[in-house]
Amino acid sequence: MNRPIHFEILTENPEKVLPFYEAVLGWKPATWDGPQTYWLMSTGDEEALGINGAIMGRHFDQAVINTVNVESLEKTLAQIEAHGGKLINGPNQVPGAGTHAYCADPDGIIFGVMEPLQNSA
Repeated sequence: MNRPIHFEILTENPEKVLPFYEAVLGWKPATWDGPQTYWLMSTGDEEALGINGAIMGRHFDQAVINTVNVESLEKTLAQIEAHGGKLINGPNQVPGAGTHAYCADPDGIIFGVMEPLQNSA
């Protein structure tokens, strides 16, 4: 079964909302050293139930995007298209994590799919 592993909050002003989530929910931001401005958000102890996420600039209309772990990105993308979904962006290599793509379901809801690096699975 494929499970959610990450969420992204998309906003016009990440610097404005970062302190909000830190103060209200206790999330801890860390700047990601990647090709775009992106703040990883630690949402709690690794042993506790839940997933971590990120805050980033808005590049899609949707405000929250969930990413799901998949065994094979190629097979998953084929299944998405075979069942009325579509590829929106990618696949893209995420340094140190794996290969990621943004997709949409038949109703246009955007979600991410990630095939992790072999050594991180």
